[in-house]
Amino acid sequence: MRARAAAVALLLAAATTSLLGVRTGRAQGRSGDAAASALAGAIDVHVHTLPDDRPRSVDAIQVARLARERGMRGLVLKNHYESTAGLAYIVRQVVPDVEVFGGIDLNLTVGGINPAAVEHMTRLTGGFGRIVWMPTFDAENQVRTSKEQRPFVAVARNGDLLPAVKEVIALVARHGLALATGHSSPDEALLLLREGQRAGVRAMVVTHAMNTPVLMTLAQMQEATKLGALIEFVGGSVGGAGGSERMDRFAAAIRALGPEFCILSSDLGQQGNPLPPDGYGAFLLALRDRGFTAQQLDRMAKQNPARLLGLP
Repeated sequence: MRARAAAVALLLAAATTSLLGVRTGRAQGRSGDAAASALAGAIDVHVHTLPDDRPRSVDAIQVARLARERGMRGLVLKNHYESTAGLAYIVRQVVPDVEVFGGIDLNLTVGGINPAAVEHMTRLTGGFGRIVWMPTFDAENQVRTSKEQRPFVAVARNGDLLPAVKEVIALVARHGLALATGHSSPDEALLLLREGQRAGVRAMVVTHAMNTPVLMTLAQMQEATKLGALIEFVGGSVGGAGGSERMDRFAAAIRALGPEFCILSSDLGQQGNPLPPDGYGAFLLALRDRGFTAQQLDRMAKQNPARLLGLP
């Protein structure tokens, strides 16, 4: 039985390596030297992988290997429904040359706004849980925007944050974590950031501020930066429908805010979209083509993500 199990494990490892090699060869052929140069030392703070409850293009170990081949510094694994801090520990054992982190989304599957879940994440081996996202797919704003009839997780009532939300933010501050606003509405996000500032949270980020269902205005994003937050812009599939127009809008907003207040990520891993490192590289090149300098891109793809994660 042991011999059979070992043989099966070897076959699975070989299959994974073969699959990764095929994907990597194709991806490198597409990305080219310019993308490789832009990705060297970059950190992608928004990566979706298997295992998950929906199709993904790549698993966590594969994406870390791809990131290593591209010369990236690090990744943050994101799952809407469970903490990825433990997964980050496992990936680091297999791919030690990439700084892999995780976090927790406060959706229904972890109990919603659950201080105990956040506290537990901080105690996981390695301490690689670094980001607490307020509710995303189960956020009240998400459910109402989508016009769905299902349970949701609220963060505020009548213009005030719920007590449990303030408790979570206090934990984020106490443990030196980063606070992300998730799919909260602009008004909710600003409430969260004001409380984060009051509580002394080390780092804050407005999750994909210009994407549905967040859709912050420029004035709201500027207010968020005054509260100490970074504004996240996610590349997604740059070559997809509307990609060029979206890049133009992002570029205009980044110029208005200033690269020092912005952070770039891929928000990739969905089946059918580019693999995260490839999509991230394409995003950086799209912004370069819109006039951003190498120094500005480094600020948004390397320095600001490092600051968010508490890295030197």
